[in-house]
Amino acid sequence: MADAYGDDFGENFGMDEFADEEEEYDEFDDYDHQRVADVDIITDTNEYRQQVENTHRITSPYMTKYEKARIIGTRALQISLNAPITIPVDSSTDAVDESIAMGFGETTDASTAAIDPLIIAEKELYQKSVPFIIRRYLPNGSYEDWKIEELIID
Repeated sequence: MADAYGDDFGENFGMDEFADEEEEYDEFDDYDHQRVADVDIITDTNEYRQQVENTHRITSPYMTKYEKARIIGTRALQISLNAPITIPVDSSTDAVDESIAMGFGETTDASTAAIDPLIIAEKELYQKSVPFIIRRYLPNGSYEDWKIEELIID
């Protein structure tokens, strides 16, 4: 009577093939470890950048609208995360600068302006008390650092 599973059922034919494949994988593992050992680690990608001296600045002393927006947004985020405020904030109505309150296209009362991080950040910027330094990159790879106090804000 013929076996339904074939002649080689139950016998260990072909087991040597799997052992050979495991040895091949071991060779690849050794190769990967050698490749990792040959990789150089670069610690600083900005080593070629050099700072331009303050006396030889090239860029404009005017703050751009993009720098202004980024400074106000970043500082408002910091204030909303309980960073210390660099200007005195009063809850009275005379503490609200109308030009700043109107700058957002909406009217605000004194209590809202006293706690709104955007209003506080903008007031800090116009009083030049924001603790930031703006880094402007130049096409030749160097950069200029400008303090907020040195820039003209329109």
